[in-house]
Amino acid sequence: MTAAYIAVTVITIVANAAIAVADLAKARFVMANSAEVGVPPRSLPLLAALKAAGAAGLALGLLGFDLIAVAAATGLAAFFIGAVFVHIRARVFHNIAFPAAYLALAVASLVLAVVH
Repeated sequence: MTAAYIAVTVITIVANAAIAVADLAKARFVMANSAEVGVPPRSLPLLAALKAAGAAGLALGLLGFDLIAVAAATGLAAFFIGAVFVHIRARVFHNIAFPAAYLALAVASLVLAVVH
C-alpha cells in the first residue's frame, strides 16, 4: 500500500464518519445548512447512513477488500456530486466548499483505490 493511498483514505474515512455523526446528532450547523439548501430533517438519518457506509467500505478497503473500497469511494463521489448540485440548485454558494472538499476526498480515494 502506498502512503498516499493510506493517508487520503484515512482522512476520507474520518471526515465522513465525523459528518455522519454530526448528521445523526442534528448538529446546529447541519440543521442550518440542510434548511438552507432545502433538505428536510427527516432525510438526515439516511444521509448519515450513506456517509457511514462509505467510510466503512473505505475502511474495509484498507483491510484488503479492494473492490469494496472502489465501490465505497464511487458511492461517496456520487453522493457529494449530488450535494454540490443541491447547493448550486439552491444558489447557496457561501459554503459550497464543504461538499466540494468531501467530493475531492472521495475522488482522490477512488483514484488511489483503483491505482492501488
